[in-house]
Amino acid sequence: MTSLIPTLGGGYYTDAAIFAAEQEKIFERQWFCAVRSADLPSAGDFRTVLIGRESVLVSRARDGGLRAFLNVCRHRGARLCTEESGTVKRAFQCPYHAWTYGLDGRLIAAPNLANLPDIDRAEYGLHTVHLREWLGYAWVCLAADPPSFEAGVEGAVRERLGDLESIERYRLDKLSVGRRITYDVKANWKLIVENFMECYHCATIHPELTEVLPEFADGYAAQYYVGHGAEFGEDVEGFTIDGGSGFDRLDGVATDQDRRYYAITIRPQVFVNLVPDHVIFHRMYPLAPDRTVVECDWLYSEEVVASGRDVSRSVELFHRVNEQDFDACERCQPAMASRAYRGGGVLMPSEHHIGEFHTWLLTRLEDEMR
Repeated sequence: MTSLIPTLGGGYYTDAAIFAAEQEKIFERQWFCAVRSADLPSAGDFRTVLIGRESVLVSRARDGGLRAFLNVCRHRGARLCTEESGTVKRAFQCPYHAWTYGLDGRLIAAPNLANLPDIDRAEYGLHTVHLREWLGYAWVCLAADPPSFEAGVEGAVRERLGDLESIERYRLDKLSVGRRITYDVKANWKLIVENFMECYHCATIHPELTEVLPEFADGYAAQYYVGHGAEFGEDVEGFTIDGGSGFDRLDGVATDQDRRYYAITIRPQVFVNLVPDHVIFHRMYPLAPDRTVVECDWLYSEEVVASGRDVSRSVELFHRVNEQDFDACERCQPAMASRAYRGGGVLMPSEHHIGEFHTWLLTRLEDEMR
């Protein structure tokens, strides 16, 4: 009998068939955080996002709302928007045969279409994708019948913090992006999730972080306890690279949340980090069994960003954490194919929540295979 917990086998991090199954059965069926709403401020602004095997077009409509569509022309299947982001004046036009769609996805024009009065333009509009806005981001789901947003996405926050009010006090939808860094990580997406969920490694590879959050040196992540926030060290003034003061506490953040750090994992691809004066928001985009792009936003009050205040000291702290974490994941990735890891490894008791993540993953894969 041992207190150690078995992990997934190495093949789960290298096998192309398993990755394809994850793309289909997880990323194309769960709620996926696609874009920050404020990145699309005006009608016609768009961004394309790869979700699973699908390119999804998220755009701002004329009524001010966001819409999401599969980025595929209904005529012959050409990619409608080939750029990652941009703006169209009135409509989306396919570069192949010029089929043209309104910002609401409706087919509005095509060469010789007027000669075909029997064609229902609504029927040949773009395929709509479900979209919800929350925390200042657009979350989309490709499933015809999406899982409950309240149980899945919001439920992950309730499970971690104990309620939704604790995160809503940070008013993420009112914050502004002070810095965005995109990381191209040569590692499987699950290695990145597992790394973020535990702090057993913190004393080894995060010297700057453990200076600010001394309890992390003991190996217990903030996510280990419901509602717990890691407390700043006695001499630490702010969540910055040198522990010096940051900015004023965000409006709405409660006194008992001051001088504390909260980490939240929203499966399958979002990490949220809450500190008193800013929020760090990660989105993962799995591209291959051994490649994951991570987009990280540092969010501050509108006043801090609009005034051009220097955010580099707070950005640098978690940027170093990111680089240290992603380097560790990239060191693990090659070993996933080793015969030594064919049967997997083990988890310490403090990492038990990673085991729960593995159960969540396997349940979704197995349920769809029955």
